[in-house]
Amino acid sequence: MLVLAGKSGSGKTTLLNVLGLLSRTDAGTVVVGGQDATKWNDARRRRFWRDHVAFVFQDYGLIDESSVEYNVTVGRRGLFGLRQPDRERADQVLSHVLLSGRGKEQTARLSGGEKQRVGLARAMFRGADVVLADEPTASLDRRNRELVINFLIEEARRGATVVVATHDEDLMAAGDDLILLGGEPTPSQRDSHLSV
Repeated sequence: MLVLAGKSGSGKTTLLNVLGLLSRTDAGTVVVGGQDATKWNDARRRRFWRDHVAFVFQDYGLIDESSVEYNVTVGRRGLFGLRQPDRERADQVLSHVLLSGRGKEQTARLSGGEKQRVGLARAMFRGADVVLADEPTASLDRRNRELVINFLIEEARRGATVVVATHDEDLMAAGDDLILLGGEPTPSQRDSHLSV
């Protein structure tokens, strides 16, 4: 798990968005699977997101008017709805993030911590090669922060590439590598960081 750390305005989210091909660069290249993805058209970028990447956003990135299950399984629904194996998988991941039996609830009625857990369930459901998380523990209580951190660790152990933008010291400590953007490292970071 790679952690991008730094103060607000240091470029963590911008770098994460560039790595996830959400933002285009003015210079340089982003290489995906040995290919220069910098100039990929919108259709190619959408295929990359659909097939390889899961995003966990600070603002949750959910459709509030839809159900929890819909938000978890978005992109996997066919013309006739969700297939039974996908429904069972959605139930499993919701249970894993402590939202068992809440798939039919409207997402707008959930608390902030519960919405973040729906975002985690969506990423877990995808089983993506790459998980990109932007300030995933911001404004969460200790229990929800621990759940998010453990999820990211589990995804990395599963073999996913996990990149997290944060200023949460517990999340920084949980990472395998740390890139500190725009500043001097704290004494605890000095031996395990790369400044950019």
